[in-house]
Amino acid sequence: MKHEVSFPQIIERGCGMDVHRDTVVATGSGVGVSIETRTYTTYTNDLYKLREWLLSVGVTHLAMESPGIYWKPICNILEDDFEVILINASHVKNIPGHKTDKKDSHWLAKLLLSGLLKASFIPCKVIRNLRDLTRYRKKLVRQATADRNRLERILQDANFKISNVITDIFGISGMKLIDALLNDTTDFDTLYQLCHGRIQKKKDILRESLMGKLTVHHKYMLTTIRQNLYAMMSKIDMIDAQIQV
Repeated sequence: MKHEVSFPQIIERGCGMDVHRDTVVATGSGVGVSIETRTYTTYTNDLYKLREWLLSVGVTHLAMESPGIYWKPICNILEDDFEVILINASHVKNIPGHKTDKKDSHWLAKLLLSGLLKASFIPCKVIRNLRDLTRYRKKLVRQATADRNRLERILQDANFKISNVITDIFGISGMKLIDALLNDTTDFDTLYQLCHGRIQKKKDILRESLMGKLTVHHKYMLTTIRQNLYAMMSKIDMIDAQIQV
């Protein structure tokens, strides 16, 4: 014989939501509300219909179980009107009771009303936006570092040992030398004058380090990598400015 699992009710009206990429299965329940389950798409217009339904039945609290980031667009629409609780799926599964995919939202609603759900931290909009910016910035920095390493490998492949003399080949002197090499400047005295004083003290090793041979392929790779690197650095500067807003 099956027995219905019952708990004391703490929240008057709530809704359990099983969130997926394309759909939201929502079950509203509580005092004076007939238990009802509805399915909505995650398109914005449908989410506003979901919001209207929840408001019409007096729901105040929402519990969402969601894989990955699919909860975010739902939260963006609903967080101003309801108290939203993001649920760790493993926590729900550890609470006694029979739970199937079709009954997820109903089960969440029951646990929500009984105060048995442990909420995951949902940062405010400002922090979420800042997190997006800093994570994207980190990704761009990694890509820029990879391009710097790739450019250095191209120079080494062409037998230019500039990094043996200049610690940062992406500094002023390093970039001037690379520009000159791309323009087919091979005269050492001309290249030597492009370097600042400290590097000029290493004249002999600098001369040896610039005895390479750039092929058409090397030039193409160096030019393309630098263009991409400059574009990424520009994006990083834009993100830095946005973070300060």
